[in-house]
Parts: sequence; structure tokens; C-alpha cells
Amino acid sequence: MSGMHSMATGTTALALVVVAGAAVIGILGITVGWVQPVGWKKVLRPRLWGYGTLTAAVGMGAFLCLGPLSNRPAAHFNLALVGMAVFFLGSFLQYLSQRPARTDSLNQPL
Repeated sequence: MSGMHSMATGTTALALVVVAGAAVIGILGITVGWVQPVGWKKVLRPRLWGYGTLTAAVGMGAFLCLGPLSNRPAAHFNLALVGMAVFFLGSFLQYLSQRPARTDSLNQPL
């Protein structure tokens, strides 16, 4: 049983490293407007994409730390679900960054 537990903990720790990398990429998107080369053609608003990436990374990190990596995961179950909801909010912000921004129709020329 202990071998399986260490494998699961190691995999989750690797996931936390990936989440930390996503947070760094999100901060780069917010500050300088950089989007990773994989999806830069789809992203129309890089700052919003950065906010979405950072929000998703914080949500997933909170979920992992309060859920699977917690000493008492059942005690923090509600907070872990809040972390997952924050992750989905970040994913929705990333989706919105791929859509054009709203324009003010009152100031448009006829």
C-alpha cells in the first residue's frame, strides 16, 4: 500500500509543478501580453488569457492542496470544491479571451 501512496503523491506533486508553471505563464500573459506558441493564433485578448490562466492555476493548486494532498481531505472537501470552481472560472476567462471584445455601438460611425 505504501508504494502506491508514494506513486500517487509523486504524481500529484508533479501536477503542482505544472500548476506553478501555468501560474508563471499567466503572469507573463498579464504583464507583457505573451501567449504560449501553442495557442497564440486563437487568443485575441492576451491579458484576459493571462488572468484566466492565473485564475485556473490558483484554483487547481487550491484543489490539489486541500483535496488529495491534505492530511484530512474529508475535512477540507468544501474548500477543495471551491478551488475547482475557481479553476472553471479561469477556464471560462480563457474561453472569453478567444472571442472579440465588445464594442461600444453608440460611438461607431454609420
